[in-house]
Amino acid sequence: MRHCVRAVLLTPDGALLLIKRIRAGVAPYWVTVGGGIEPADAGPEDALRREVREEIAGEAVIGRLLCTIAADGERQDFYLATVGTWNFEDRTGPEFGQEGRGEYLLEEIPLTAEALDAIDLRPREFATVLREAVGRGEIPGSALAMR
Repeated sequence: MRHCVRAVLLTPDGALLLIKRIRAGVAPYWVTVGGGIEPADAGPEDALRREVREEIAGEAVIGRLLCTIAADGERQDFYLATVGTWNFEDRTGPEFGQEGRGEYLLEEIPLTAEALDAIDLRPREFATVLREAVGRGEIPGSALAMR
């Protein structure tokens, strides 16, 4: 089973930093930053910090594990994390240069139930977990958690 790590990246403004995917013949959808754990990684958190550096040229502070989704021979661990600065132009991930992969756009999405409901966040099982956690105020920076 392939093991992947993903960052639920919170910005200093309390927004969620996501990648919008645009591919021919597919409606736009959003994903979190992350990817597979490689043999050289010391562990999941080390892999996640590497992925954040590669994909957005940022430095993440990794918090707690939010959830794990396992499907189609892949395990994805989603960690809450913060990122202070990033530069999408300096990304170095190998997927960005591959022909036919479509566009990758970095977007800040308000951390509210309404904003999450307005996008197609994938995987959908994760979107449901995140939406529920935001609704309960369990995510730092979400509207309910700030009250």
